[in-house]
Amino acid sequence: MIRVLLADDQVLVRSGFRALLGSQPDLEVVAEAADGAEAVAAARDHAPDVVLMDIRMPGTDGLTATRTITTDPGLDGTRVIVLTTFTDDSYVFEAIRGGASGFLVKDAEPADLIHAIRVVHGGEALLAPTVTRTLIAEFAARSRGAPAGSARLDVLTEREREVLAEVAAGLSNDEIAARLHMSPTTAKTHVSRTMTKLGARDRAQLVVLAYESGLVRPGWTG
Repeated sequence: MIRVLLADDQVLVRSGFRALLGSQPDLEVVAEAADGAEAVAAARDHAPDVVLMDIRMPGTDGLTATRTITTDPGLDGTRVIVLTTFTDDSYVFEAIRGGASGFLVKDAEPADLIHAIRVVHGGEALLAPTVTRTLIAEFAARSRGAPAGSARLDVLTEREREVLAEVAAGLSNDEIAARLHMSPTTAKTHVSRTMTKLGARDRAQLVVLAYESGLVRPGWTG
């Protein structure tokens, strides 16, 4: 059973999500929160597997709450999906850099929401190449100064750097395997080792590191 925390200041939105998730045999809503502070408290009380986190909430916003949850050692197994609208795009990069495992547009289809929860719970990041890569590249381009943390990649082998670049392009393990002429199992192993070496929680943070280190440049397409 995947345990979910709903964090949104709109009661109707939470009610709709609760009804939708409750219709699934493998999903359970364990708590709700109306602002970021409540979300952090509920996460600590219930240790959910996944948090659906709205960004714009009164008091403590979702971005601050996301950082708090993802840096709490007691919530190491909790993943955050940021709920956004197209007018919230300026927050997406910061949300992912702050530890979110991905983001979802609030008016997404019900099936997409359910899929997102399962994907993130499975340890993957919700990084659709057609949407997320574009946004991350755009906001990475806005960052000032030289690439930060490039020395962190010194721990990687050349092959792992190649795999990291493909992850940053939004490719799945199967797609990386085809691109780099290896088996999907080998690709998965390289991704896992890269995450371990860089201390990344998931693929979302690998993407951020790839851009911030300068390994991948905005507009890069593989």
